[in-house]
Amino acid sequence: METITTTLLLLMAVVASGGLARVLPQAIPLPLIQIAIGFLIAGVADRGITLDPDMFFLLFLPPLLFLDGWRIQKQGLFRDIGTIIEMALGLVIFTVLGIGLLVHWMIPAIPLSVAFALAAILSPTDPVAVSAIATRVNVPRRLMHILEGESLLNDASGLVCMRFAVAATLTGVFSMAEASVTFLWLAGAGIAIGIAVTWTMTLAKDWFSRRYGEDTGSQILVSLLMPFVAYLAAEHVEASGILAAVAAGMTMSYTEQTGRALATTRIRRNAVWDMLQFALNGIMFVVLCEQLPKIAASAAEVVAETGHLDPAWMAVYILVINLALLTLRFVWVWVSLRFTLYRASQRGEARARPDWRLVAATSVAGARGAITLAGILTLPLLLNDGNPFPARDLVIFLAAGAIIISLLVASLALPPLLKNAEMPAEPHDLRREDAIRAEAAEAAILAAQERQKKLPESAADDDLYAHAVARLTDYYRERIAGYAAKEGVEVDRHKRAQAAEREIWLAALAAERNTIYAAARRNRISDDLARKLVSEVDLLESRVAAG
Repeated sequence: METITTTLLLLMAVVASGGLARVLPQAIPLPLIQIAIGFLIAGVADRGITLDPDMFFLLFLPPLLFLDGWRIQKQGLFRDIGTIIEMALGLVIFTVLGIGLLVHWMIPAIPLSVAFALAAILSPTDPVAVSAIATRVNVPRRLMHILEGESLLNDASGLVCMRFAVAATLTGVFSMAEASVTFLWLAGAGIAIGIAVTWTMTLAKDWFSRRYGEDTGSQILVSLLMPFVAYLAAEHVEASGILAAVAAGMTMSYTEQTGRALATTRIRRNAVWDMLQFALNGIMFVVLCEQLPKIAASAAEVVAETGHLDPAWMAVYILVINLALLTLRFVWVWVSLRFTLYRASQRGEARARPDWRLVAATSVAGARGAITLAGILTLPLLLNDGNPFPARDLVIFLAAGAIIISLLVASLALPPLLKNAEMPAEPHDLRREDAIRAEAAEAAILAAQERQKKLPESAADDDLYAHAVARLTDYYRERIAGYAAKEGVEVDRHKRAQAAEREIWLAALAAERNTIYAAARRNRISDDLARKLVSEVDLLESRVAAG
């Protein structure tokens, strides 16, 4: 009963954070609001949450990593793959070495292997945290694609590095040769298992749906199970469950492009995953600060072992670590950019040098978030010999401080850095979008006409079918004309016409829905029929609202 009550309290806190995010000034990102609510719960509710590290890791990381891989912008990922790999792999190793050595030198009570574990889990950036800020700051899309791609890959590389550091702490032994072989197995087998799980489960459910029909609830449940199956299967063979979850998500982004699922399934599945992402991220940040007072008290005892009796030294440590993280990231981005420009000049390519503010924004935007939090909370409680894991509470406190400071810095620094900053030119996405929309509309007209030709003669001669095809053709021809108008001189007029049409549609659909609800309240129709009719109106409204 206690567990259920705690879970409900956490979910209520996440709901409250979503409401506050809309009420409070836009400069405050959602994760910071959730952290503040966690402090409030810790001070008022006095309800300690006992966390099982392995259980916490299993429940939170696989679905979040799976969703990151599923929704990554593949075009942006492959376009800037060189830059992303430099950031996701090279910068992780650079950060692990630099921060690990700094932490051990600054706080001798933290063993070197534990310092490397802390550095490894601080190396991944969090696109969800940056996205929360990006909704309030005009972050260029290409920069967001780079940050998202980096985060997807450095989640895996940072967590794998942490795994090695923790293993070295538990066993007291570390072999570079053995670690290299282990890494190849972890990566190769984990990726292969993730791909295999998604393909196998997708083929199985598609075969069943074709033969017996599709059940939306079952389809959604299968998608929810995929990351856990991939993660557990990989861990069973001692491969990387983290990479398996990421690979499963990226494979899902390809398999769903077959378009075999029903439209209703896709709409409801996206809604379920959006809710799950919001809940899991929110719970983690709330739990972080609910645990923080207790962790801080234990961390102060470890700091006292260094000879610094004043607890204020913990704040100094956090500030130094964050400054070092920003410095290392800025240096890496700057050197990486210079190297990229040098290689381009060697190939005879002329590339514009990005504004220095863009380099600074890329460094500041590397906020830490959910992955860092989930990873650091999974540190073992005990060593193999039964002794407590050294400085566990202190490194958790330092990681929590790094998350909070990085979010604050990103919130405060990104707006001025990105104001009027110029990003290297992107492809004409809007023009491509219009071209694809027009192409799809032409295909729809041809399909309708071909369908009419295949009808029985008695039906084909029926005016009802002819009128239906004519109405559909007129609808799509109007859309095609609208896409073409964007290339001409009447762009502004076309936009205003679209806005007017959308406004009228939304008003009409709202009236239709209100009429259905009124009929249900007067018992003129059943609740089931009302839900069905309202669902139809909602689907049409979502399409109209999306433009």
